[in-house]
Amino acid sequence: MRNPRDFFKPLAQGAPAPLPEIPVTPSRMIHFFDPSNERIVAKLPAIAEQADIVLGNLEDAIAADRKVAAREGLARLGRETDLGGTALWTRVNALDSPWVLDDLETLVGAIGDRLDVIMVPKVEGPWDIHYVDRLLAQLEAKHELQRPILVHAILETALGVTNLEAIAAASPRMQGMSFGPADLAASRRMKTTRVGGGHPGYTVLSDPERSGDEAEGRGRRDSPRVSAQQDLWHYSIARMVDACAATGILPFYGPFGDIADVEGCEAQFRAAFLMGCVGAWSLHPRQIEIARRVFSPDPDEVKFALRVLEAIPDGRGVHMLDGKMQDDATWKQCKVMVGLAELLAEKDPELRAAYGM
Repeated sequence: MRNPRDFFKPLAQGAPAPLPEIPVTPSRMIHFFDPSNERIVAKLPAIAEQADIVLGNLEDAIAADRKVAAREGLARLGRETDLGGTALWTRVNALDSPWVLDDLETLVGAIGDRLDVIMVPKVEGPWDIHYVDRLLAQLEAKHELQRPILVHAILETALGVTNLEAIAAASPRMQGMSFGPADLAASRRMKTTRVGGGHPGYTVLSDPERSGDEAEGRGRRDSPRVSAQQDLWHYSIARMVDACAATGILPFYGPFGDIADVEGCEAQFRAAFLMGCVGAWSLHPRQIEIARRVFSPDPDEVKFALRVLEAIPDGRGVHMLDGKMQDDATWKQCKVMVGLAELLAEKDPELRAAYGM
């Protein structure tokens, strides 16, 4: 356990000092792309106009014989492509892979001043973050970077979920966490092959209707019983949100693999948004628009929140508004809503108009 007084000191001589607070920027979607695919890379400036974050993927979905091409393609893109105000992230290969060391050394040296966040897959405990933290500090010092590169952990294993509170607090370099349902399902030996979303077999069933005869052991139960599909991921996402909120970092829902199921994608994203996630991954351009809509507060709710803040500007006391009691707790909720709306309105002219800002 490091001395708290040393927590915000650089881990290498000449490295930039860690940030005392994580920057909060529009983060409704992290759009993944393959840096080795020249056709996709050519479209990236147009995609960046719609996305809050674009992420060059070096890990899953990149074949072993394309790993080097993807790494070199991302370095070239970071040097040559104007993404406007859209953040550039990368997901490096797993820490036990033969590619990750070259990923980190190459990208920090080539585009360390352009990379905002490095996403680390399959993080299982704070020890993984400590390793990346020290290595990045050494590379930042070597290449004379002026600001630290932040780290984002993916929760993809049972051990990672078990240790998520310690992971969240492992380093001031921690920017946030993403929930990885597919690898987590495999790690838990869950019986599903879906990437995110629900499962029709995971349901609750209403109690049967019983007649008087049935109560005495006679008769039949022919009435249909109502079933409802449940959320496989509720427990783990809630823990992730709590750990992130407790440490001042940002929680994200991960991928929704069924690209054609836009309704299912929206439902999963909306559940994550309501629980406290700030954004989700997008694997296809059509998911950018879904995330953009879902992770932006509803204009009517923003306008109501503004009315609450106007009615009780100091957050004290009790006030009735439209027949509903408003107090310091609802005032805090409204501050969260309005703060996010203001942040997004700076980037999105359509939202600015809808919010009346």
